[in-house]
Amino acid sequence: MLVIRTRVLRLAALLSISILALSAQDWQTAGTLPGVDFSGLTAAQKATALKLLRQQDCGCACGMKVAECRFADPACSYSLGLAAVIIDAIRHGKTEKQALEAASSSEYAHLKPQQLLDAPVQIPTAGAPSIGPPNAPITLIEFSDFQCPYCAAAVPQIHAILKAFPSDVRLIFKEYPLDFHPHAALAAQAAIAAERQGKFWPMHDAMYAHPDQLSRQGILALAKQIGLDMQRFETDLNSPEVRETLARDIQDGDRAGVEGTPTLFINGQKYNGPLEADILTPILNAQLKKLRN
Repeated sequence: MLVIRTRVLRLAALLSISILALSAQDWQTAGTLPGVDFSGLTAAQKATALKLLRQQDCGCACGMKVAECRFADPACSYSLGLAAVIIDAIRHGKTEKQALEAASSSEYAHLKPQQLLDAPVQIPTAGAPSIGPPNAPITLIEFSDFQCPYCAAAVPQIHAILKAFPSDVRLIFKEYPLDFHPHAALAAQAAIAAERQGKFWPMHDAMYAHPDQLSRQGILALAKQIGLDMQRFETDLNSPEVRETLARDIQDGDRAGVEGTPTLFINGQKYNGPLEADILTPILNAQLKKLRN
């Protein structure tokens, strides 16, 4: 999966939240790496591959080694790609030097320059929770994960944008729980279930404000605090309808090219810059000027 999003600017936060994961399983000694397929290797080949993955720099400009990045940011497509290239070379009998050369010459070795806004895509939004005027000239679609620390950090930035553009910007929220966040899918279902009682945004705010309460017990406590009908909420939480809504959001994100969270689309164009109000404001002003000319 996303999260290749202005990686240099996020590095400090990325390293800080990865400390616990690294202490639990040190990337320099771990025998497996998140998302990495070592099948088909002999024990000796696997040992060689692991050694190289601990030596090779990741291509995403995070400053980490490939093995380190796999633990710190399992969504990184660069470390995943480099790992696959190195393992494939070793599997086919290449020397260590040849495997590293293959990695260095691959598309994953260097951060690809991205334009700020991609070409527009169609994203279904019927029934999705929204805030802001329905006829606003600019629609923001956010794909987010309630267990993602970057999504939580984006909440005040998006609030600032909505406050700065009260008549011109509408925000639509889409669920995109990442596989490696164990409570993210349940939290997404909780948000959808709360929406069925007209309280998506209170549940949204409560879960982002309390990231340590995303277990089932914690979510039920938050739902009670915001005044949900608990019998109805618990029925909806695991209902086929809620699960189908979640599956559609994830599918919509995959089709739109979402690779991680948070991902923001501005009038259908995927935004590839930092999700910060000071940076987004001139971009939105430019969009408004273009629409009004």
